[in-house]
Amino acid sequence: MNTSTRYQVHINLDGQLYLDNEPHVVPDGVDPSQVAVQVLHIEAAGSGQPVLVQVYDERTAFRFDMQVMPDGTTQAADAATEALQPASTPTRPPISVIDRLAAAQAAGRAHDFDTAIAAADTILQQLTAEQGETATATLEAAQFRADLAYLSGGYALATASWTWIALAWFDLLGPGKRRTRIAAQNAAQAWMHLPPHEAGPLASDLVNMLMEVTAFRNTATICDQIARRLGQSAN
Repeated sequence: MNTSTRYQVHINLDGQLYLDNEPHVVPDGVDPSQVAVQVLHIEAAGSGQPVLVQVYDERTAFRFDMQVMPDGTTQAADAATEALQPASTPTRPPISVIDRLAAAQAAGRAHDFDTAIAAADTILQQLTAEQGETATATLEAAQFRADLAYLSGGYALATASWTWIALAWFDLLGPGKRRTRIAAQNAAQAWMHLPPHEAGPLASDLVNMLMEVTAFRNTATICDQIARRLGQSAN
């Protein structure tokens, strides 16, 4: 395999991104894996050769190798996906689910949304049945599905999904947690993209969630913006 450089990507449980042990800023609402691919795409484009990446994502408890190509696409590396050794936590998805999630994420990064969405729906249904709808692994899969909805223009589904996810993280983790804040912000952002006839029916649940989780300092401002938009639609 002709690669210019080997990199190690580490994403911890809080979603912090480390590239070769150096921290990288992850904007709110952006998955750290997307930031890693963007950074490594620049490296690959500069050298004209793919780069080999070893990824360790604590959120889903798996390791895998991939290549980032000079055109920004990703593909599986020659090394097969390596699952972590069994641990005591009962919330880790089965290896088959881990492999499928990695493939779905790769499809999403390549903008093959049809493939990614179909895989994500199947994974989410399986995790919900096996671990419950508010298990950590299930919520992480739901976040990925909500991201796909947003990226593919399904703003109504993204709004409803992120609204529910924010409340689920709030109930699971308590107030003031980063995951809750990001989910709430994502819900509000997706709602702003909706046409008026779709925005109205989702507004009440969105505002109620924002007020309950009080996820960020400008919650009141966001709620005012929602109210103004609803008022404009009614006129």
